[in-house]
Amino acid sequence: MIRAGIIGAAGYTAGELLRILQEHPGAEVVFAQSASHAGCPVWEAHRDLVGLTDLAFCEQAPVNEADVIFICSGHGRSKGFVHEQLDGRYDGAVIDLSNDFRLAADAEGFVYGLPEAFREEIRGARRIANPGCFATAIQLALLPAAHAGMLRSEVHVTGITGSTGAGVKPSETTHFSWREGNLSVYKPFTHQHLGEVVQTLTRLDPAFGGVVNFIPVRGNFTRGIMVTAYYDCPLSGEELSALYSGYYRDEPFVEVVPFDPDMKLAVGTNRCILHVSKHGGKALAISMIDNLVKGASGQAVQNMNLLFGQEETEGLHLRALRY
Repeated sequence: MIRAGIIGAAGYTAGELLRILQEHPGAEVVFAQSASHAGCPVWEAHRDLVGLTDLAFCEQAPVNEADVIFICSGHGRSKGFVHEQLDGRYDGAVIDLSNDFRLAADAEGFVYGLPEAFREEIRGARRIANPGCFATAIQLALLPAAHAGMLRSEVHVTGITGSTGAGVKPSETTHFSWREGNLSVYKPFTHQHLGEVVQTLTRLDPAFGGVVNFIPVRGNFTRGIMVTAYYDCPLSGEELSALYSGYYRDEPFVEVVPFDPDMKLAVGTNRCILHVSKHGGKALAISMIDNLVKGASGQAVQNMNLLFGQEETEGLHLRALRY
């Protein structure tokens, strides 16, 4: 049994992680740290777990009781925790869900945890930087093209995300009264996930020009991401479909479908639902994920399974709610 500990355990990603690990046959949560909720039952922050766990939040994490530590703190806080609490004191595995270690310049020994691109590196690692949610959806839309050396022009991406992607702490743009019936663009061309996207595409194809034009959109729903990405493509429609289907043939969590997908196919699951088509000289890839599962906590558990030699899909047989 893998003993897991969670840092910053009161937020959305930690709540999703607790739900997944609660049903994982090969893992158990031994502590859930939250300074703001210390001493309170976990179910008080995550009400859907009432009656399912007796765990209480702790203020100080007993790190050496865990085989793996998931860091679910806000961006910019993970490095401090690793340096102050783990370096030289903890020999177990670490999976960080923030953006602190994702870029090579900041990695400090962390391996970038996108299994569909770097599975063997993940298996041999002890510290994993879990990818961002938008970054996951965008990269899965583009990996086959990058691997085939086809990204020779600018890539244009639009993505729309649910409000849970902004975290549990309320703000004007996550408030129901503002978000409902509303849409807005934010951080056009400058989103923080662009760096890791370009980094991966360049690793797969060093000749990639590095230009990804990304327009993120706040959606008026809670969960899910839809990404559309298009780029110049010399292949026929049949060849393009064969390229994507072949690349993802053995991937347990990417499903290439022959129709325009909708987000309900992915929400609640660790799956990416992907469709690719040809329009004139352009390839269009549509990528759907759940921002809290494949975009965060589900992918973190997928990485944990790889680290510990378990079946990659263990604990992640999650089904979408279609209706």
